[in-house]
Amino acid sequence: MSNSHPPSPPPTDQTVLLCGAQGFIGQALAAQLRLQGFHVIAASRSAQNAINYAAMRHTSDWLPHLQNVQMVINAVGSLRSQPGAGGANLETLHHIAPQALFDACAQAGVRRVLQLSALGVEGNDTDYARTKRAADAHLLRLTAQGLLDGLVVRPSIVMGARGASTQLFLNLARLPVLVLPAVMRERLIQPVVASELAEAMARLLLSPTTGVVELGGPVQLTMAAMIASLRQQAGHAAPVTITLPRFASLASARLGDAFAASPWCSASLELASHDNSCDPASMAHWLGRTPTSPAQMLAAILPVSS
Repeated sequence: MSNSHPPSPPPTDQTVLLCGAQGFIGQALAAQLRLQGFHVIAASRSAQNAINYAAMRHTSDWLPHLQNVQMVINAVGSLRSQPGAGGANLETLHHIAPQALFDACAQAGVRRVLQLSALGVEGNDTDYARTKRAADAHLLRLTAQGLLDGLVVRPSIVMGARGASTQLFLNLARLPVLVLPAVMRERLIQPVVASELAEAMARLLLSPTTGVVELGGPVQLTMAAMIASLRQQAGHAAPVTITLPRFASLASARLGDAFAASPWCSASLELASHDNSCDPASMAHWLGRTPTSPAQMLAAILPVSS
């Protein structure tokens, strides 16, 4: 549970080290933080002052990057290990490097640290969930010890034009016939728009709130219902939906494992097998208004084409 406080006004002169700034959510965060008056150091492998998470395994690796920094956001995340020489496995990406970053923050006196996690990591055995959960726990321990003012933010499914899952949903929404795993017709999600999540996180960053904050949209629905809603918003008839047998669902996920860029894989199937929902009041509170509902989602994520 978190210590809840109302939204705070924007800052005037705060520097934030934003790790994962080139990611889908990281880009939305960088834009929102700058809009609210933060100075953002956008850290990523492709930034001017590049930070390769695969190599940031020790406290000493992070200390030079924390000079003149008042706050840190870790928005680095990947559904699976990154291939190639410059990539990193999930243990390094989600656990070892963030743990070193949090320890460095405690050593450097950078008290305010926000960790972007995800709903559903508790009670889930995927490498994604296990490694995210480990970093969350370390930040919360340092906070309990009085060394940091740490906050773990766990959103439900995040929707936006640059999101791989969103693109999968949009592609499926173009089909008149949907053949979906049973879990996509059974388990609940609470989709949130990336820009609204970023706005809520910026307010959370300035608040004294610590602990875990779960953020979800105003409506709980299945993935199948979300896809059907996107199709309806685009002006198409309701799709015919067929349930994929379990063995075929597993086979499709394993096929996705062979393609690094695919958002559908064994990890996503396991994550989708659990409800991804929470109390919607939290998101409305930190956003300061009712978030976009699934029925208006298409216009929010693709305003030009809608």
